[in-house]
Amino acid sequence: MTPSVDPAPYRGPDPRAVRGMFGAIAHRYDLLNHLLSASVDRYWRARAVSLIASQSPRAGDRCLDLCTGTGDLAIAITRRLGLETVGSDFCHAMLVESARKTRRLGKEPRVRLAEADAQALPFAGSSFRFATVAFGIRNVESPEAVLAEIHRVLVPGGVAVILEFSRPVVPGFRATFDFYFNHVLPRVGAWVSGVDGPYRYLPESVRRFPSQEDLAAMVGAAGFRHVRYRNLTGGVAALHWGAKPHAPTADPYPGGSTPSM
Repeated sequence: MTPSVDPAPYRGPDPRAVRGMFGAIAHRYDLLNHLLSASVDRYWRARAVSLIASQSPRAGDRCLDLCTGTGDLAIAITRRLGLETVGSDFCHAMLVESARKTRRLGKEPRVRLAEADAQALPFAGSSFRFATVAFGIRNVESPEAVLAEIHRVLVPGGVAVILEFSRPVVPGFRATFDFYFNHVLPRVGAWVSGVDGPYRYLPESVRRFPSQEDLAAMVGAAGFRHVRYRNLTGGVAALHWGAKPHAPTADPYPGGSTPSM
């Protein structure tokens, strides 16, 4: 699906506030992700990994996982596909948790960690065949800057994969989910983490973030081609992807087919 709408203007929160907020909940982040989503977040990440698998990754391909947090997606990519993956985040406390996890699971040195701002990456151009962002692009000040950096560090033909909360598309389900997301989740999140702000910020940030169609348009405006998205769990989350072109006419999905997941 390739939308024709223009990207919606969006500016994310203050980076200092985001760093402090995620640093405060790093020690409970995994527990809360799995608890508050009933572990559906694991399924969403598995779909992102399946999309990468559909692109026939080869020996020597590298993946950059931006806003990696505690490293769940980076570890899943390495575990299933055997790729060397770099997990990058600008929150030191999150990377500490990720390092502990990768050591515990024995994923070193296939998962490397880098403390870096997704809007100004310290990597050379054309360094990675895949780049992923799971539930992070919504939290940056300028998603356009992140998309431009992803485009820069991907090799020609490289694929960007973005997993993010979105807008439910099933009317009855949408009302039920909105009640949970806006009223139940913030209270449970504050109780388990001991911090009130982050889980009140979550539904507010999702409301402000561009829709599925607008995010796809932003990806296209950043220079990616053949941009598509797929709703997951009725649109609670959405998976977007697009390719950095070899040439203006290149299509990584010949015949207009969409990779099966």
